Amino acid sequence: MYKTLIAAATVAVFSIGVAEARDQIRTVGSSTVFPFATVAAEQFGKTTAFKTPVIESTGTGGGMKLFCAGVGIQHPDLTNASRAIKKGEVERCKANGVTPIEIKIGFDGIVIANSKEGIQISLTLRDIFLALAKDIPDGKGGLIPNPNKTWKDVRSDLPNQRIEVLGPPPTSGTRDAFVEIAMEGGAKQIPELKALSKSDKKKFKAVAHGIREDGVFIEAGENDNLIVQKLTSNPNAFGVFGFSFLDANTDKIQGATIEGAQPTFENIAGGKYKVSRSLFFYVKKEHVGVIPGIKEYVQLFISDKLIGDEGLAIEKGLIPLPVEERQKLTKTVDKL
Repeated sequence: MYKTLIAAATVAVFSIGVAEARDQIRTVGSSTVFPFATVAAEQFGKTTAFKTPVIESTGTGGGMKLFCAGVGIQHPDLTNASRAIKKGEVERCKANGVTPIEIKIGFDGIVIANSKEGIQISLTLRDIFLALAKDIPDGKGGLIPNPNKTWKDVRSDLPNQRIEVLGPPPTSGTRDAFVEIAMEGGAKQIPELKALSKSDKKKFKAVAHGIREDGVFIEAGENDNLIVQKLTSNPNAFGVFGFSFLDANTDKIQGATIEGAQPTFENIAGGKYKVSRSLFFYVKKEHVGVIPGIKEYVQLFISDKLIGDEGLAIEKGLIPLPVEERQKLTKTVDKL
């Protein structure tokens, strides 16, 4: 009873404090979802009586940390994510009184791209692993630090050009998805590591997720636009980021073919391009009805105007959900 009264008092104080101190939605999280959230925020500010939400690009991991830290005006109301929330993040949220509501908005491909002035390249997932893994099989049943310096070292018919890849840091959802889809997928194409994935899953994951630290892979921060700029000034480098940034810069950069498929809207939507993932944002249930406009903002974000087949976010490179999934979203939001 005592705890119940304290909780009720806390909510009451929070509600009064928010009304006085903040009347603008605050969103953090994924750099990949950032362009879509920005479009939603701009439309929300233009078409409603509410203020335009503040959208911060902190990376998925950084956003989850801020989002799950607690309830109150000092904490964000939503977080964008280029992967699903992790078990540890759910537990952190719960410990701090936060109830995250998951909203899936569409799909995205992860591309390996370079300047149009650079080489055109076609890779397998195995090639990606052998180019970027920290340790690779030595052919004798053990592992060695990755000795591959050029793409030709990875596969004899690839160009004799030094491997140089700019990519996201460990806090990024793009990084998480990249190692889980591309690196793990490539590791499983190597017989020794495929066997390891069955005999010792923990060790396999450590090997498959281990990214080089010898200067071949360069952590370039959460700003994917900055990676694009660096690629245009260095035709020998490649970058790892979401499809939307390739789609927005097709005059400057080109995507590598992976497993025989180009990173195009059609190939990602049709499942031909294998390095793809779901995109989300999470709503803090405790802030709904307290911070003005949250439910209305979410309703706009999931509307056909934004994420329908010809929506504004689709024009920015988001791959749309099937109609049935979008209809389920509406029911979820109605319950907020």
